[in-house]
Amino acid sequence: MNKFLALAATVVLGGALLIAGCGSDNNKTATSDKQVLKIGATAVPHAEILEQVKPILAKEGVDLQITEFTDYNTPNLALGDKEIDANFFQHIPYMDEFAKTHNLPLVSAGAVHLEPMGLYSRQIKDLKDLPKGAKIAIPNDPTNGGRALILLQKEGLITLKNHDNILSTVQDIATNPNNYQFVELEAAQVPRSLDDVALAAINTNYALSADLNPTKDALAIESNDSPYVNIVTVLKGNENDPRIQKLMAALRSDEIKKFIQEKYNGTIVPAF
Repeated sequence: MNKFLALAATVVLGGALLIAGCGSDNNKTATSDKQVLKIGATAVPHAEILEQVKPILAKEGVDLQITEFTDYNTPNLALGDKEIDANFFQHIPYMDEFAKTHNLPLVSAGAVHLEPMGLYSRQIKDLKDLPKGAKIAIPNDPTNGGRALILLQKEGLITLKNHDNILSTVQDIATNPNNYQFVELEAAQVPRSLDDVALAAINTNYALSADLNPTKDALAIESNDSPYVNIVTVLKGNENDPRIQKLMAALRSDEIKKFIQEKYNGTIVPAF
């Protein structure tokens, strides 16, 4: 009987050690897996840049998973719902306004590049040929709409009540001597309006997606001192997440700087 109990105890102990051993192997496997970092981005150039970052982060033990969005609202909402860990598509004025409007704790993890807004047309070759009463398409979100109006003011087409107010709307136009008509559209839809309007203010990412070359096709474009530098956005408190820190280091690397300069040939300017 004692021999039987001893044998049973040995079997139980051996099983426990086997289970413990298996547990150790599982933990080792889990810790050896890459950390996942989910980021949302608009296709051009943000997702294209992030694709170049993926192999850099893989060497750092981070699996970068990119979700593409086609508008400016969903990426921030997805971030607020924690469906993604970060997004890359916007500038600080837009982020701040969206955060205020939607009560979201959005913060910048760092600047990456500038995409100058440009004025485009299929009807005229020079702004001086813009006819009276012409239709001008601009983005309908507060910051990009104001950005477009400031660019139109810079080109002498209108004046604003507050020349530097980035949140200006068409109601803030002080003078419009040629009675231009403003068509306000979602930013992604503005390029599609080119056949229906005389002039359109288009963000560079959407211009590139529409096969427009800002350096060749824009009748006017923002200067490099624009405050609208594109950033990586996270929820407040996640700026120092090691995965985000690795992402920012990769985005600001010499390798990515060279890629931006060569791929976009000056239409997009590194901000680091």
